[in-house]
Amino acid sequence: MPICCELCGREVETTTIHHLVPRTTHKQVSKKTGIAKTELAARTADLCVPCHKTIHRHISEKELAASYDTIEKLLTHPTIADFVYWVQRQPDRPITIR
Repeated sequence: MPICCELCGREVETTTIHHLVPRTTHKQVSKKTGIAKTELAARTADLCVPCHKTIHRHISEKELAASYDTIEKLLTHPTIADFVYWVQRQPDRPITIR
């Protein structure tokens, strides 16, 4: 049964869980914002593998936590937006991300 990627919107066979606030930053973000670490851990998105790999290839974990902690914010990143525009036109098949 196809699943929808929350970033590109494509229907794919499998998705991966992307932590919108990277787990390695939960302690610092929790201390700075007062948001419980359990709430930060629950903030996730189901992404296709190509979208997930592209995010982690182009945005550091610190930058993700500080500026790109929602799907909407991720789509404002120029490289991510360009990739999403391209991948939306691709069928669900293995896409090599180098």
